[in-house]
Amino acid sequence: MTQHARGPFDVKLVPQDEDAGPGSTLGRLSLDKVFHGDLDATGKGQMLTAGTDTPGSAVYVAIERVTGTLHGKAGSFALVHKGLMRGADRQLTVEIVPDSGTGALKGISGSLAIEITGGKHLYDLTYTLPAQ
Repeated sequence: MTQHARGPFDVKLVPQDEDAGPGSTLGRLSLDKVFHGDLDATGKGQMLTAGTDTPGSAVYVAIERVTGTLHGKAGSFALVHKGLMRGADRQLTVEIVPDSGTGALKGISGSLAIEITGGKHLYDLTYTLPAQ
């Protein structure tokens, strides 16, 4: 059965490395998150970015491990992110890495949607867990 977990999250990005070159600037950042609501957890990861001279045009990929409780079930899972920005057009895909679930979250699959409204970050995790 498909379930949803929703709530706000806090995110902190810390630049680790930057390489400016012709046509693009490459960056690497550490990623720290705190999820609130249905997902009470922390996220730790790494993000790679490429920005261009065109305002609003960039891309990022990230890998993140989320550890905590999801609707009261303790464990962890990994997320893979891909974001593509072209002006106001933004495409974001965040999926649970197959077979990355541990503890009571073993076998979890699904995807995560992120919305930024008024400077606040919100998540909507759509997921399934094997029958127990």
